[in-house]
Amino acid sequence: MSVDKPIKLAVIGRGLIGSAAARHLSKMGHDVALIGPDEPADFARHGGVFGSHYDEGRITRRYDPQAFWRQMNRAAIARYDEIAAESGVEFYREAGALHIGHRETTDVASVGEVCRDEGITCEAYQDAGLAERFPYLKSTTGMLGYFEPRDAGYISPRRLVRAQTIAAERAGARIINEPALGISESASGVTIRTAAGNVEAARVLVAAGGHTQSLLGRSLGFTVYGRTVALFRLSAAEVQRLAGMPSMRCLGPKGDNPYILPPIPYPDGQTWLKLGGDPVDRALESEADIKDWFRSGGSVDMADRLQTQILDRIRDLNFEERRVVPCMTTFGASGLPSIGPLSERVTVAFGCYGKSAKCSDELGRLGGMALLGEVRTELAP
Repeated sequence: MSVDKPIKLAVIGRGLIGSAAARHLSKMGHDVALIGPDEPADFARHGGVFGSHYDEGRITRRYDPQAFWRQMNRAAIARYDEIAAESGVEFYREAGALHIGHRETTDVASVGEVCRDEGITCEAYQDAGLAERFPYLKSTTGMLGYFEPRDAGYISPRRLVRAQTIAAERAGARIINEPALGISESASGVTIRTAAGNVEAARVLVAAGGHTQSLLGRSLGFTVYGRTVALFRLSAAEVQRLAGMPSMRCLGPKGDNPYILPPIPYPDGQTWLKLGGDPVDRALESEADIKDWFRSGGSVDMADRLQTQILDRIRDLNFEERRVVPCMTTFGASGLPSIGPLSERVTVAFGCYGKSAKCSDELGRLGGMALLGEVRTELAP
């Protein structure tokens, strides 16, 4: 790899937020390099960085209990068609999103209240009405559900990253297929070290997900947690039986509140039903911890719990194979991401509480604007 001249703007992290930032900055006419490796072919043998977008299903919807995240969702979803048109890559399916839980659960009732106040299209169902509308649910007695039929469903985070990267490159961005090994700032610019050589840039946006703090060599007050996802391979008959199934958020106490994706085709040619929702927070305190977690393949014990939960929620589910997949997410104390300058030349955009896939285009845009020096009032705690 060689870069003939210093780059004006570099984005480190070719994931959901970084690729979005590169697209927005490139479309604005800036000289941009997007730095980050491809998805590893073999987790167990991989010695480099990992991402959490190596998947085909993440829930998207306008609703969120927090106003900031509703704003992010609304802005990003409104640009899905634009991203697909610019890249030629489809990544979104409007399957709808069902928020469901016991009637007395405060979190469930608040969904309807927020949707009404925010003008989010939402249909309410309970008990027998739920069973009639969503016949694959195992039990609906005492249950309340709010269904978002529009601007909701699921995206493929893997395909969204591909779409953003293609669109950024078409707008003039340079793609550097290397992990960043470190950065150093001087009065004249920022040096980004990679295995293939140094990249010089005037300013840098670090959007490296769970790797961000270790790359910077400093804590920004966020903790990275290991997560486990379970995938269940379905036969053609089972896929047909579950046709029309929406994405689902099961509301309840921690550990009994899984999220469930409908049957989704994966690159292996099979169709898988996915769910996650860890009851225990497994902190990944170092870069070595992150790499060890991904190479481990995730927690079989957690997958066993998830299997029990899916069988408790989907009536007569018949699956042919189970797959356990590791993931990670990053949490802070404020409930808001960290998007803003660390110095005159280095800005960050990360820390998204497992909420960023669907709204990553807006988070990336905000990261890009922060890199250009704009203060974003949306991010004030």
